[in-house]
Amino acid sequence: MSGALARTVAAELIKLRGLPAVPAAAAGTVGAGAALTAALAASAPRTDAVQVMAETVPFVQVGPILIGVLAVAAEYDGRQIATSLATTPNRPLLLASKAIASLVVIAATGAATVGAGLAAAWLTSAARGVDPPQIGDGWPAVGAAGHLVLIGLLALAVAALLRSLIPPLTTMLALVLVASPLLSGYTEHARWLPDRAGSALYLPGADTVLTPATGALVLAGWVAATALAAVTAFVGRDA
Repeated sequence: MSGALARTVAAELIKLRGLPAVPAAAAGTVGAGAALTAALAASAPRTDAVQVMAETVPFVQVGPILIGVLAVAAEYDGRQIATSLATTPNRPLLLASKAIASLVVIAATGAATVGAGLAAAWLTSAARGVDPPQIGDGWPAVGAAGHLVLIGLLALAVAALLRSLIPPLTTMLALVLVASPLLSGYTEHARWLPDRAGSALYLPGADTVLTPATGALVLAGWVAATALAAVTAFVGRDA
């Protein structure tokens, strides 16, 4: 990492830490992951802690989405973006720094959420006096964290493209909480939506077409395409 990039990333990390909603979203995501996993483990004992935790991912992905949107949208609230561009006139560098800083925060949040969920499954089972669930194949846990990272980066790219808070946040939440679940009940082509494709990472075998690898590629393709559009627009237009 070059010196200029490292300094800009450090500045973006400070900005994220200074936004009260970002630490709150990160903490809320970890807490929600633990609470939801505990509720699932208490309602019906499972044999695999990873499977219990994986069932909460469609809900806790709201946290990374919020972090990704805020990382960009906060700059356009009060036009702080003008100050950022005066400090860092290299627009690709500025956007890359935001992406890296967000990646760090979202990855840490995702890892902590997965870990808290696994711990909650064990503790809930112990409190109920039943055999604690086993940790079978651990790769879905890695996939769950990877999905949270990618969906958060997609939200960041959408926010960079739309340059606002409410439209990208509404778009992403409507996609993962409303459109995707509804469409999956009507057409098999819903599997190509970003969150449905990404679910193959933590629910291997649930889809008859997508494997964890191909699901990750589809979701990464959504991120790359949206990021390319966002970079092109950000470089070519006024702040």
